[in-house]
Amino acid sequence: MRIVIVGAGVVGLLSAVECVSAGHQVVLVDQAGIPWSGSTSFDQQRVIRALHLDDPAATAAAVRAHHQWLRLQRLLGTRIYEPVGALHVLPAEDLARAERMLTGAGSGAHLFGPLSLAATYPQVRFPDGATAVLEDLAGVLLADRILIACAGWLRAAPDAELLPHRAAVAVDADDAAVHLADGEVLRPDAVLLAAGAWSRRLLPAHLADELVLCRQSMVLCAVPERDTAVWSATPPISTFGTSNGGWLVPPVAGTSLKLSAASACRVVTEVGGTDTPHYWRDHLVEQFVPLVRGLDAGWVTGGRDAYYLMRRSTGGPMSVMLGDRVVSYAACGGGAFKFAPLIARSLVQQVSNEVPVR
Repeated sequence: MRIVIVGAGVVGLLSAVECVSAGHQVVLVDQAGIPWSGSTSFDQQRVIRALHLDDPAATAAAVRAHHQWLRLQRLLGTRIYEPVGALHVLPAEDLARAERMLTGAGSGAHLFGPLSLAATYPQVRFPDGATAVLEDLAGVLLADRILIACAGWLRAAPDAELLPHRAAVAVDADDAAVHLADGEVLRPDAVLLAAGAWSRRLLPAHLADELVLCRQSMVLCAVPERDTAVWSATPPISTFGTSNGGWLVPPVAGTSLKLSAASACRVVTEVGGTDTPHYWRDHLVEQFVPLVRGLDAGWVTGGRDAYYLMRRSTGGPMSVMLGDRVVSYAACGGGAFKFAPLIARSLVQQVSNEVPVR
């Protein structure tokens, strides 16, 4: 089967790898390079964590995704995942439930009271009385390395064709045809749209109107050299238990310390630059000075803004069939990256009619 994939972010690239692995021919099309440093997926690191306290199914799926990332690492033959765990600050009354959910999903869990939490991670100032759970099957995905490795693997695959700098301008769902900006029309057996934040351009108006574009600011920091070892052994912190929704990604494998918060996410009308405006850099430093010992503006080496779509009605991703042979997936935030191996497999099964479409 010949499948055209529009979009070479993490979902598009992993879907292309999945297509080839399943015996299909694949053509991967993108408006820019493959990969492209300006894509939302292209980043130093992303987090995979399992715990979703109110969603056991998502918790179990994230553990499966952990194992799939390890499988993909073996397939690509390069280090793309640092499984350093993930830490969640939770109210004490939620710790036992979190532990049951994680162990039930197949991940180890370690509980911390206020004293042990402060002693184990002295570089962080947790709120007074904070308690936490550390999950084992979690860690940091080296995002840009993943995209580069997937693109390299596909270039070496006889059944894969990469078409960088070939923007898709329209998709005919009835004929499963992809119209490119240069006038060429691709007519495969099936089409997968995975254009990320740019998906709205290729969707029917009633679907595009359901999608809201969000912009998330992040700051990148260089920790003092004397603290490199302790920070490199620090797990991602998904929540500090503070009202700003702050989260932290440690500087593993030569990456920067990344800081961000829900308060630095806002709805925008279109995709702009990826540089973080000074206002949002200052905002995030102000939010984290009380949480990270020694942090000041001198730590900041840069910033990066990411864009993602979310479905207006649910706040999550949107996966739809357009006709019988076109599948569209509009990603939603960091969750799409961590679940990408599972998403890619599901999308390829749908577009190749290997499983019933729900």
